[in-house]
Amino acid sequence: LVFYLRKQARQLETELDLKLVSFSKLCTSYGASHDDHRGRGSDTTPLLSSSSQDRMLDTLGVEIEQLLAKLTSVNDRMAEYTNTPSVTSLNAAVMHTLQRHRDILQDYTHEFQKTKGNFLAVREREDLLGSLKKEIETYKSDLIHCSVIIAMATKENMTSQRGMLKSIQSRVNSLANRFPAVNSLIQRINLRKRRDSFVLGGVIGICTILLLLYAFH
Repeated sequence: LVFYLRKQARQLETELDLKLVSFSKLCTSYGASHDDHRGRGSDTTPLLSSSSQDRMLDTLGVEIEQLLAKLTSVNDRMAEYTNTPSVTSLNAAVMHTLQRHRDILQDYTHEFQKTKGNFLAVREREDLLGSLKKEIETYKSDLIHCSVIIAMATKENMTSQRGMLKSIQSRVNSLANRFPAVNSLIQRINLRKRRDSFVLGGVIGICTILLLLYAFH
């Protein structure tokens, strides 16, 4: 049984090693592609989209976790086997083999957790930058919209003021054209007032003289 378990453990370790290498390369490519995409600008298109890379990494991560769980189970079965009385004479050799497989499992687990942590940090950074970029684009769009509204309101206000000034100018011109007639009318009224004053003054003077003559008669 121990030889079968060792063979199964080695197969799992080989498969884990290959998948961990692929996972590490894919994580490195993920970060590099996003850095290069930002460096060249948004017009460039990466070989793989972010969603495709995310799915590949998530799928590969699940497969690695499953292999780690299987290898842990195999190591536990080997540990149980070493406790059986029938393998007492082989206990030291089996324990050495078991410890080596445990060390390999620990190394693979540590490597996977480290690589996965780096990947999650990169993805979180990309999500944050993407969210920030969307907020900036929204702010720019709102700013442009407000600028257009202000420009339209300013244009309407200037058009209204231009119409008002034009109307005032028209009235001034109209009054200027009518001013001679108005001035002439005012002059005639003033002349009539002065003439009426002279007539009234003459009448009062004559009446006063007549009264004085009558009084001294």
